[in-house]
Amino acid sequence: MRDIENREDIQYLVEAFYEKALKDEIIGPVFKAAHFSLEAHIPVMVTFWETILLDVVTYKGNPMLKHIALDKTVPLEPEHFARWMSIWTTTVAQKFDGLNAQQAINRADSIAKLMQFKIESNRK
Repeated sequence: MRDIENREDIQYLVEAFYEKALKDEIIGPVFKAAHFSLEAHIPVMVTFWETILLDVVTYKGNPMLKHIALDKTVPLEPEHFARWMSIWTTTVAQKFDGLNAQQAINRADSIAKLMQFKIESNRK
């Protein structure tokens, strides 16, 4: 296996992740309840991860605010984040190996923990 090297690799990873996540019994219903367009969402996620992993600064959004808003209509619980992380980690490990692949896992873990904290803080 090789490392994540370009936008096409990230596209492949993100699509493989969502293929699994949407079918998952724990987080699949969250994605369905969020009523988002996968066709619109995947390019945003590719751009997000491209910015994080490849230092190609193309992402301009605020995922924290979007998930805090989503939590008000579709509660995001710790088990959702744990499953998201499990699927993400497995998908990365099955498809890639290297520094960027490990960074994809490490950064996702940090993001998930921070997002859970911010969501919980906003519920109070």
